[in-house]
Amino acid sequence: MKIKTISTTPFNDQKPGTSGLRKQVRTFQQAHYLENFVQSILDTISAPDKTLVLGGDGRFFNLTAMQIILKMCAANGVRHVIVGQQGRLSTPAVSHLIRKYHADGGFILSASHNPGGPEGDFGIKYNQANGGPACEALTDQFFTLSQTLSRYHMIDTADLDIASLGRTTCAEMSIEVVDSVADYAALMSHLFDFDKIKHLFHSGLFHICFDAMHAITGPYAKRLLEKTFGAAPGSVIHATPLEDFGGQHPDPNQAHTPVLTAKMNTPNGPNLGAASDGDGDRNLIMGRNFYVSPSDSLAIIAANAHLIPGYAHGLTGVARSMPTSQAVDLVAEQLGIECYETPTGWKFFGNLLDAGKITLCGEESFGTGSDHVREKDGLWAVLFWLNLLAVRGESVEQIVRAHWHRFGRHYYTRHDYEAIPSAAANQLITQLRDKLPHLPGQTIAGFLIESCDDFAYTDPIDHSQSQHQGVRLLIQGGSRIIFRLSGTGTQGATLRVYLERYEADRTALACEVQAALAGLIAVAENVANITALSGREHPDVVT
Repeated sequence: MKIKTISTTPFNDQKPGTSGLRKQVRTFQQAHYLENFVQSILDTISAPDKTLVLGGDGRFFNLTAMQIILKMCAANGVRHVIVGQQGRLSTPAVSHLIRKYHADGGFILSASHNPGGPEGDFGIKYNQANGGPACEALTDQFFTLSQTLSRYHMIDTADLDIASLGRTTCAEMSIEVVDSVADYAALMSHLFDFDKIKHLFHSGLFHICFDAMHAITGPYAKRLLEKTFGAAPGSVIHATPLEDFGGQHPDPNQAHTPVLTAKMNTPNGPNLGAASDGDGDRNLIMGRNFYVSPSDSLAIIAANAHLIPGYAHGLTGVARSMPTSQAVDLVAEQLGIECYETPTGWKFFGNLLDAGKITLCGEESFGTGSDHVREKDGLWAVLFWLNLLAVRGESVEQIVRAHWHRFGRHYYTRHDYEAIPSAAANQLITQLRDKLPHLPGQTIAGFLIESCDDFAYTDPIDHSQSQHQGVRLLIQGGSRIIFRLSGTGTQGATLRVYLERYEADRTALACEVQAALAGLIAVAENVANITALSGREHPDVVT
């Protein structure tokens, strides 16, 4: 097979964000665009003799991109590539395969919860040998190299077979196509009590509805929930992965799961409702007529981890992203373990996990995980809740309300203003930063601002620093308002406003969330002037 060296010129927009490089599909379809970025990665990691994992969420352009990456890996001397059958692997499954087979790293092809299809989004990120997303220092190297790149290498060959299980070769590189689900399912069996979960379903009194959103977790959920545990056929809805996710927005929140939400909001609905996103790393948890916020879910998982076989030995520590509510902090305090506050982005948990400082971690953006992999894991969270329900014999709502009664409740919401013109979004954040020295001591709408800052983080393991991670207003009584721009969109900018109020009064734990936070919402508008600068009178999404 002939190795072709193809001349190219740099693209100036290939700087990875918090989750790799995400753009609209049409951007990746430009001549040389994907190839340039892949070559920058292969050059940075010194590709010869490496073993890599390759998988994606099945969205449009995945199969085309996989053929390009495989041919480039062969041309650049990669020794061995492990590929999910038909190119499909969930993000946590990629992380597990890297770790289990001691690979040097891996490519994940996904734009996570972003829409798919020819008019949708595509993404690519590189995970390191620990199974976690590449650190900032490494992604900076990818970008730096991409800005001087003048050529890339590719094998001249027909498309390679990634549908048949087994090994083939391309040039001197071996390609191993593996069952997409098997290794991941085996890992789950070591963490959770499968017999107890099976008994829960075999009782005939327990039912689940899992919305796979026509995304990657469909085959995983069908095999585990229906085949292994015995959930009723059809318990997994939208189970077939589709290139455009069936026209759905594969983001697991109530705004994008109308069928699931309708099923759960009925008197005789399923006992547990759940969903996962495009690449399988996020989760939605619901009880019958009852929604569980991701922040509460993380805290409840931490408080009950000792009931689950894989965590019966206890937790070394926990971590949450800065915008995530402080509910888990109270659990950590009672358990006598450390709670770390990091910037948004799963890669910031990696060093803490590798150093054994934490066992569990989570983000408010529907991501929860543990030290079993180095990514958040949507189906893992669902299995945790199943195991917990089997052990405690209570409903989802009963477990959550008992947790609130024990620890108090953190009323919490996130308001998203999507696709704001970047200039307007940057102006809003800049003006907020300019106001920071003048806000402490002010009382606005009855709330006293005690302090404020632009969150910065020093990694306790490698001492790397991350600046400008979100503007925080810390309010008397433990309330918080946080403003940050999301790095996961592909059009304009998404402004995210996080609002949190702690309630210790056990007689005031059942308020409607938006009503409980109305005062803080008014403060946020007053301070940031959101309506005038964004042009939006209301957020596009409320979670």
